[in-house]
Amino acid sequence: MGASGLEAVMRDVDREIHVLEDGLREGKLPLAPTVESSLRLVNRLMLAFAQAADRAIPGLGEDSDPLEVFKAFVKGDPSLNAVRDNVRELVYYRNCLASGREDALPTNPVAMAVRTVRHTYLYMRTRAIKEHGLQEK
Repeated sequence: MGASGLEAVMRDVDREIHVLEDGLREGKLPLAPTVESSLRLVNRLMLAFAQAADRAIPGLGEDSDPLEVFKAFVKGDPSLNAVRDNVRELVYYRNCLASGREDALPTNPVAMAVRTVRHTYLYMRTRAIKEHGLQEK
């Protein structure tokens, strides 16, 4: 994929996060679809970053189990464990929803999901600037 492909993915993900942030400001984001969108975006970031580092993750995609994508993503570079807690947070939200335990979610989980995916994006963008020569905005 290289730096130009990673840059394109970063740009697309950033745009999609902006759409989520706009929906959040307008109070129009439903929780479950927001969590699923956030998980797909994080998967997309991990897959693109790994591919740009010549560590492509075959057999996994945006809709794959994010914990499986993370496990493959971090292999060979334990410093990427910084992404782990964000992935786990979003998976926790999804699991709470799937088991009918909305009461176990934090206050305003929609905002937390959007902010978690933004946080992951910013961390990975900073890493990509340092490691893959992406330009700062």
